[in-house]
Amino acid sequence: MSDLMAHPYHQYHPQQPQQRQFNPYTENGGTILAIAGADFSVIAGDTRQSEGYSIQTRYAPKVFKLTDKAVLAVNGFAADGNMFVKKVKQRLEWYRHAHSKDMPLRAIARMIQTMLYAQRFFPYYVYNILGGIEEDGTGAVYSFDPVGSYEREACRAAGAASALVQPFLDNQIYFKNQTPALGSAHPTHLPLRHVVELVIDSFTGATERHIEVGDSLEMYIVLARGRSLQGLEGLKDVRELSTPGSNGERLFVLRKPLKRD
Repeated sequence: MSDLMAHPYHQYHPQQPQQRQFNPYTENGGTILAIAGADFSVIAGDTRQSEGYSIQTRYAPKVFKLTDKAVLAVNGFAADGNMFVKKVKQRLEWYRHAHSKDMPLRAIARMIQTMLYAQRFFPYYVYNILGGIEEDGTGAVYSFDPVGSYEREACRAAGAASALVQPFLDNQIYFKNQTPALGSAHPTHLPLRHVVELVIDSFTGATERHIEVGDSLEMYIVLARGRSLQGLEGLKDVRELSTPGSNGERLFVLRKPLKRD
């Protein structure tokens, strides 16, 4: 008896083709945001790293100092984010050795765009927000998608709770769905202390409502050259990160605990 007769099932039910997939990416939660003021920028992120409902670590920084006037926040796939920040810092160091100065913020944004676009066929799965001070002393925020499209904005949020945080920023920074009082107008820029309070409120609300956000808040504040420290008075746990002896822009970091689940 032939094998076909011995196993007639296979005559009518041939093996179906199988599709093989390779997906090296994962989503590691967390949220980042940045807000630009007239002569300052605030860049912040939480420190929780998770995968689904499993918390991997409670301290994984998402915000990194690049220079005294540029800070980069990354969110998405943590391994890609850490590697991308490492490569950005390496290129900035090469520029510093070649030109004896730090790269301007606008040029850093363009460099990040080209680095992301160069990997477009196997992209870094990260959403980047760059904040800092431009050469004219104004605060600036640049937001990027994973393949390099970017724009300058007044505020931007990204990450797990961006759907909660971005509408709040749109209302409080862009004044969407707000009607000014009769005879007045919305301010072009908010004061620093108000912006710091908005950032804290954003992360406090996101932590209450999203399992992938929490543990600690790291907030970087970049001040333009010659700007006073008005707005930072009375804030606890603020530490300066500026290069010693520098007479240019000043960089501070504020760390604050968030709710732990």
